Amino acid sequence: MSDNVNQKQSSNKKLGIISLALINVAAVLSLRNFPAMAVEGWGMIFWYVLFTVCFLLPTALVAAELASTWPKAGGIYAWVKEAFPGKGSFITIWCSWVNNIVWFPTVVSFIMVTIAYAILQPALGDNTIFMAVVMLGVMWILTFFNFTGMKHSTKLSTIGTVIGALIPITILVVLTFAWLAQGNVSEMGDLTLSALVPDMNFSMLTFAASLVLMFAGMEMAGYHARETENPQKDYPIAMFIAALVICVVSILGTWSVGTLVPASFLNGPEGLNGGVIQAFQVALDSFNFGWMIVPLGLMLAVGIVAQLSTWMMGPAKGLAPAAYNGDLPPLFRKVNKNGAPVGVLVIQAAVSSGFVILYLVLDALNINGYWVLVAITSLINIIMYLFMFTAFLKLRKTQPNVKRPFKLPGGKVGAYLVGGVAIATLIFGFIFGLYPSETLSETMTVVYIIGVFAAVIVISVLPPFIIDRWLKKDSWKPTAEELRKYEESNDS
Repeated sequence: MSDNVNQKQSSNKKLGIISLALINVAAVLSLRNFPAMAVEGWGMIFWYVLFTVCFLLPTALVAAELASTWPKAGGIYAWVKEAFPGKGSFITIWCSWVNNIVWFPTVVSFIMVTIAYAILQPALGDNTIFMAVVMLGVMWILTFFNFTGMKHSTKLSTIGTVIGALIPITILVVLTFAWLAQGNVSEMGDLTLSALVPDMNFSMLTFAASLVLMFAGMEMAGYHARETENPQKDYPIAMFIAALVICVVSILGTWSVGTLVPASFLNGPEGLNGGVIQAFQVALDSFNFGWMIVPLGLMLAVGIVAQLSTWMMGPAKGLAPAAYNGDLPPLFRKVNKNGAPVGVLVIQAAVSSGFVILYLVLDALNINGYWVLVAITSLINIIMYLFMFTAFLKLRKTQPNVKRPFKLPGGKVGAYLVGGVAIATLIFGFIFGLYPSETLSETMTVVYIIGVFAAVIVISVLPPFIIDRWLKKDSWKPTAEELRKYEESNDS
C-alpha cells in the first residue's frame, strides 16, 4: 500500500518552475499597493528598490536555502522547527495564519470596489449593503472553491495572476505611453534626481514602516516545496524569477497610476481601492475605449481573487504539521478527499468574516479601518519573519555541515549580512509601524499605539501561549494510523 500511495503522490507533483514562480507572484504582487506608492511620485522607485534589496531579495535567498535544504511539509513551520524544536515554530505558523485572517478584509474590499467600477456603478463602493454582500460573498465562495484541492487552487493562482494582473498591468503601461504620446502631461511631473529622493521626516518614516512588508509572501512557495518534481533545483530558480517579475511590474504599474491619476484623488478615501481602476478609466476615455473598463475591471478582480486564493490555501496547509504535532485540535488537520484542509478553511473564513464586519463598522464610524487592519497584519507578519530569519542564522551555526542544494553565497559574512539587513529592516518596521499613518493628538497617538500593540499580542502571541498552557490535550495527538497516512502523503 505504501508504494501505491507514494506513486500516487509522485504523480500529483506537477508544480514546475513557472507554476511555482507564479504562486509567489500571486502571493506577493499587490495592485493595492500601487495607489499608495504612486502618491510618493518618482520617490516610489527609491522605496521599491530599497525594500527589494532590504527585504524581497533577502527573503527570496533565505527561503530558497531553507526550502531546498529542508523541503518539508509546512514550509516556514518546518524551517523554524528545525532551528527551534520548542514552541517557536508553532508561534510562527500561527502568526502566518492569523495575519491572513485579519488581512483578508482589506483584499476583498479592493475586489468590491473593482467590481463596482466594472459594472459601471462606482458609487456602490460606498454602499454598506453592497460592500457586505460582495466582501462576504467572495470570502465564502473562494473558501468553498478551495475545497476542490490544491490542483484547482494552483490553476487559479497561475492563470488568475496572468489574466488578472500581468496582462492588465501590461495593457495599462502601454496605454500610459500612448497617453503621454498624445501630448498629455504626467501627474507625477518631470523625472529629476531630486524627485527620486523622498523627503525624510517622521511621517515619512511611519510611511516607510508600512512598506516593509509590501513584498511579504516570498516564502509562500515553501508550503508547496513537496509538490514539485525537484525542489532543490526548481525552488531557487522560481524565487529569482518571481522577485524580478514582482519588482519590475510593481514599478511600472505604480508609474502608470501616478502618471494618469492626480495625487489628490489617490490621497482621498476612494483612491486607495479605486486608484488602479481609475487609471484605466482615464486612459481608456482618452482613446474613446471607455467600454473596455468592464472586461478589464473583471480581469483585475480575477487577479485579486487569485491572490486571495493563494493566501487562503498556503498557510492553511502550513498548519497541518502543527496539528499533527498535537499543538491544535483534530479539526485543524481535517481534510477532504481532495486533500484540502477544510477544517482550517472554514474556521478562517468564519473568523475573517468577523473582521469584515469590523471593517464595515469602522468605515461607518469614519475610521480608516483599512489602515488599522494593515498596521495589525504588518506587525504580526514581522514577528513571523523575525522567527524565519533568526532560524536561518541559527541553522547556519548549528548545522553548518548539512548539504544545502542552494546556499546563500558569501559564507558566514554573506549569511549574516543578508540576515542582519533583513532583521534590522523588520525591527525598524515594527517600531515605526506602531505609529498611526495620520496625524493625531498626543493622547490619541498613545491610545492608538497601545491599542495596535495590544491587538497584535492578543491575536498572534497570546493564543499559542494559552493553547499550550491550558487548552492542549493528549486527545489532540493523532492516532498512529493517522500519523502514518500523513507521513506517507509527504514522502518524497
